Amino acid sequence: MKPQTPRFAPPKDADKRRKISPVICYPPNACIEADHGAIADLRNEAKHIKTVTVPARDAACVDVPAGAFFRILSVQGPQVGDLNLWNKVDLQEKFYSGKTRALHGTHLSTGNRMWSSFPNLRPMATIVDDTLDWYGFDEFGGSVHDVIGTRCDPYTGRLLSGGNYHNCCHSNLTRALAQHCELSFMDAEKHVHDVLNVFMCTGFTRDTGQYFMKASPVRPGDYLEFYAEIDLIVGLSACPGGDCGQEHTSDVAQCYPLEIEIYDPGAQARAMHKTPPKSAYDQSHGQG
Repeated sequence: MKPQTPRFAPPKDADKRRKISPVICYPPNACIEADHGAIADLRNEAKHIKTVTVPARDAACVDVPAGAFFRILSVQGPQVGDLNLWNKVDLQEKFYSGKTRALHGTHLSTGNRMWSSFPNLRPMATIVDDTLDWYGFDEFGGSVHDVIGTRCDPYTGRLLSGGNYHNCCHSNLTRALAQHCELSFMDAEKHVHDVLNVFMCTGFTRDTGQYFMKASPVRPGDYLEFYAEIDLIVGLSACPGGDCGQEHTSDVAQCYPLEIEIYDPGAQARAMHKTPPKSAYDQSHGQG
């Protein structure tokens, strides 16, 4: 948190410096857009093939092939989820929330893409539908589906409270990935990473710049839907904060399950999908 009272006097041209216009770091048109028309045609052909229930205060993983769709669905009550993505055949390639935030902004919605970690830096999934797109940004600067928070974890919990809590999203995802890939907890934990906070309503306070949360506007029946750009393992934790209106990580908040629905346009249609290429950078880092 920034100090309330500055220790140093402003320069004479302080107002002029503050009024300099901002420059967008990454112009939106610099990224290659998904072929939304082709994706929509595929979605029209896709049929529901599987539903995975993510229990409250727990997590689950499921495989989703490139060219298929997956939907995160609110089913019983207001509940937020922490989403991880991994390359099915290489867990080292995983969702890069920080670069996704830099490319698309603090909160994601329809048309935005979830980018993978270095050295690949390519789209892993594209958001194709969002029933909460009506929310926008509220008067506090809050919005839904953020890539600014990390994930609730036992290490920060221990730091702040002195106790151990094992049903936080980091631990939930670790257990789920370990079971899905037949890994030890220690090996699985190395691959758990910063998340897309699905349905979570968050922002930064305008006076101190602190990360805040507020009760999610999500209702049963709301969903966020994705198109899988590569073969994926999708991991989702139903956060122990419930709708994150009061408690962030506890057994006190009212929590509900979430569902992951998979829609498949069929093997023939998926075979037509063009997997995004990995970054063309040669990794020489100036030494080539």
